Amino acid sequence: MAAGPGTSRARSRKVLAKLPEIPEKQYFSISEAADLCGVKAHVLRYWEQEFPQLHPTKRRGNRRYYQKHDLLLIRQIRELLYGEGFTIHGARERLGQQGALREEDVNQLVLDIDERLPSSLEKDAKPWQSRLRYLRHEIEALQELCPKKIKEN
Repeated sequence: MAAGPGTSRARSRKVLAKLPEIPEKQYFSISEAADLCGVKAHVLRYWEQEFPQLHPTKRRGNRRYYQKHDLLLIRQIRELLYGEGFTIHGARERLGQQGALREEDVNQLVLDIDERLPSSLEKDAKPWQSRLRYLRHEIEALQELCPKKIKEN
């Protein structure tokens, strides 16, 4: 009996190689992103077509620049496809169901931001302006990754 779209088939969970820690940088080139996520650059370009949540910033010459939230999403896609044995279609559906980032990934982003903030406020507000702009940018990027239902509430 063939498995239909609503049926579940047994997936073998594959243990993937441990990935390196993501360095504290704002932007990563496609080759850096590929190295940090354990996939090749052409795979990242293909996944951009298949996963609407994955859309790196494009600059001069149509060069791609990935941010930390992009790398976390790529790692999640990699785990679904290579670790859990999902098809592209199945992984796309899973990401749509659970939102683009898992709770642990969001927690990691929050911890990373907290580590960069000094423990006490300085009297001069100017150093905080660039940090606030950065945080605003990160929040907007996270909002883009959230399902529309969450945005509306």
